[in-house]
Amino acid sequence: MARSDISVVVPVLNDAVHLRRLIDDLHDTDVEIVVVDGGSDDDSMSVAKGARVVTAPRGRGTQMAAGAGIANGEWLWFMHADTRLSQRVVPALVDRLEKPRWGFFSVRLDGESWPYRMIEKTMSWRAAASGIATGDQGIFVHRELLDAVGGIPRQPLLEDVELCRRLRRLAKPIVVPEPLLASSRRWERDGIARTILVMWWLRFRYFAGANPESLAKAYYG
Repeated sequence: MARSDISVVVPVLNDAVHLRRLIDDLHDTDVEIVVVDGGSDDDSMSVAKGARVVTAPRGRGTQMAAGAGIANGEWLWFMHADTRLSQRVVPALVDRLEKPRWGFFSVRLDGESWPYRMIEKTMSWRAAASGIATGDQGIFVHRELLDAVGGIPRQPLLEDVELCRRLRRLAKPIVVPEPLLASSRRWERDGIARTILVMWWLRFRYFAGANPESLAKAYYG
C-alpha cells in the first residue's frame, strides 16, 4: 500500500504552534495532510499552507467529518494538532494496515513526572481491552468501513468514543504499539485527579444514555 493512500485529518482551532510541529513531523512521509479550521484567529492557516485546508463549524466531530469529505486517501487518520510523531510511526502504521479495518495507537504523554507514565499506560491498556480509544491515540479507519458506520459522528463531545463504539461492532481494532506523543497540557492545566474524574464522569454519563449536547454544555460551561 502506498503512503499516498493515507490522509491525515487534523481539526484545528488556534493551534498554530502545535500544528507547525506536527506538519514538520509529517514532512517527507508522502501522506496527504488535511487541516480543518474551526475559526482560528491565530496563524494556523498560514502554518497549514503546505496542506489541504478546509473550514468547518467549530467542533471536532464536525471538523473531522469535513476533512474526511475532501480527503483523497483510502485510509483516514485523525490526529490532534498537538500530537508529535517519531520517524517510526508512519512505517509502523503502513505495516499493519489491512482493509477494511480500523485501529489506533498506543500513547505517551509529554509530561515528565511519574504520574504521566501511569496515565499513559492506563490509557493504552484500557483502549486495547475495550476497543474504545481517545482522539489522542490517532484513530485510523478505511473509508469503506467509515462509510458503513455512517461517517464521523457530528456531535459536540465524545465523538471519538462514539466512532469507536460503532466501528468495533464491525471489526476488531488494530492496535499499533509504536506510541504517539500526546500533550499533557489538559492534565497540567486542570490537575491530574480532576481531569481523570471529569473524563470518567463524562464517559459514565454518556454510556448511561446522556445526550452529548447536554454533556458538552456541562463540560465547556
